[in-house]
This record gives sequence, C-alpha cells and structure tokens, in this order.
Amino acid sequence: MESKWKCRKCGKELVVKKTVFDYLERSFSEDLLRCPSCGQVLISQELADGRMTDVESMLEDK
Repeated sequence: MESKWKCRKCGKELVVKKTVFDYLERSFSEDLLRCPSCGQVLISQELADGRMTDVESMLEDK
C-alpha cells in the first residue's frame, strides 16, 4: 500500500501502520494509512463496506 495521501489536519504524508479497532468488546486489526503525527486513520470505502461491515454484522448477531 503506497501512500500519496496527506493528513488534512497536519499535512504530513500518511504511512501504513497496524491499526486496532474495538467494537462490542472485541478487537480486530488492519494495516491502514495513518498520520504519523496525529494518528488520524484513512478508512477506504472498500474496507468500510467490506470487512468492517462483516465484522459488525457477525458481532451484533451474537
């Protein structure tokens, strides 16, 4: 994943970093683009519509 994205807040180029998500007392992680300064995360439309929706549905069904 090569970054040409910049943080809107800091103006720094985003870097790939492991990001942990907590939802309904469960956690999962993804390598995502993050700002090295403020930590803002870029979540792509594909991730939001794909894996995150799947995990959300799976956890809410339990």
